[in-house]
Amino acid sequence: MPAPNVPRYLGLDVGNRRIGVAVSDELGLTAQPVLTLERRRNPREDLRSLARLCRRFGVTGIVVGNPRHLSGEVSPQAAKIQAFAAELGELTGLPIHLWDERLTTHEAHQILYEAGHARQTHQRVVDQVAATLILQSFLDEQGIGSRE
Repeated sequence: MPAPNVPRYLGLDVGNRRIGVAVSDELGLTAQPVLTLERRRNPREDLRSLARLCRRFGVTGIVVGNPRHLSGEVSPQAAKIQAFAAELGELTGLPIHLWDERLTTHEAHQILYEAGHARQTHQRVVDQVAATLILQSFLDEQGIGSRE
């Protein structure tokens, strides 16, 4: 029996220099790292690159890490990320889900360290791992892909 249509999501860890990108699998169970996008001078170029990835993977929504302070208060970076996410939603026509990303970068570094990666090599993949953690948290909370 074919699996029901499960929505796919793109997960993003948006930083000032890089954007980590992850995508959910076809079953909606797991988040997979895709790439790290080096930010360009013109944010529109970043938005267009992400829109192309949305089309490539056939996603129906985008999950963007929302940086907050540990206290839960909105960080100054959050306003920039939220504006970027709104522009991305407008460009793609897809729903944007802002998702709490507290400690994901720290957790990503820890995962890479435990996997035996030297700290100096983390920069290449830490944003992808953080995007994967953000998206996986969203998938788990939504119960997407789970069968009861």
